[in-house]
Amino acid sequence: MTRPCLCTVCNKRFRSRKSLDCHKLTHSGDKLYSCSQCQKRFPNQQCLRKHMNAHSSKYKCTECGKCFGSNHDLIRHRRVHTGEKPFECSVCSNVCSECPKCFCTAAEVRQHHSVHLDYKQFCCSLCDKSFRRKESVKEHFKKCSVSV
Repeated sequence: MTRPCLCTVCNKRFRSRKSLDCHKLTHSGDKLYSCSQCQKRFPNQQCLRKHMNAHSSKYKCTECGKCFGSNHDLIRHRRVHTGEKPFECSVCSNVCSECPKCFCTAAEVRQHHSVHLDYKQFCCSLCDKSFRRKESVKEHFKKCSVSV
């Protein structure tokens, strides 16, 4: 399954231009669509529709009762209960086949790969520091903006 369309903001890939364009709205900060049941706001109708599934209990975890917007999200959540980690780091498994690094999601293994590449794509706009994880640069930015 190829994903030729790349988001230049977060490097996430999509199968179609339409999906990419829809995704780009999540970066703008504009949330024009609101949920009629809980007033949460979303950048596009697709995100709102997915959210509405959580209210319908269509994708409900039988272990804890938590509801999700899609079957994919529910399957990923169930791994919290089962401990399943089906995504293996190919670099770590080549180094030590007895204890390869495994992850719950493909996104986690992609994020982990940056450790091997020493690639730090997230940069602070106030100083010259860079980070592997978006969360790390956000945390740093809060501290950096206070000291400026």
